[in-house]
Amino acid sequence: MSAVELLSAVVLGTGVFFVAIGAIGFVRLPDVFCRLHVTGVVDTLGAPMIMLGCALHLGAQLVSLKLLLGIGFLVITSPLLGHLLARAALEAGHKPQRLEEDTGAHRVAVGKGERRS
Repeated sequence: MSAVELLSAVVLGTGVFFVAIGAIGFVRLPDVFCRLHVTGVVDTLGAPMIMLGCALHLGAQLVSLKLLLGIGFLVITSPLLGHLLARAALEAGHKPQRLEEDTGAHRVAVGKGERRS
C-alpha cells in the first residue's frame, strides 16, 4: 500500500466518521435548528473529506478536478443554505427549543410541560 493510498483511506475514513456522527445527531436532536447545525458538520467536514479522499485515490484525472471543484462549491454554498433554511424556519413560526435553563445552583429542564423551581 502506497503512501497516497494510505492517506486517501485515512481521509475517507475520517469523512465517513463525520457523516455517521451527523446522521446520528440528525436523528437524535430535537428541533430544526439543532438539525441545521448537524448538517453544517456534514457539509463542512464529512462530504468534502470523502470527496478529497476519492480525489486522492484517483490521482491526477479530470474526475479529481471535478471533485475538488465540488468541494469548493460546498464550501461556498453550505453556509448560505444553512442561513436560508434557518430564516425560513423562523418565518414559518418555528422557535428554538430551550432545553435547560441555568438557575444558579442547579439546572432545571424547561419546556415540554415541566415547571421551574
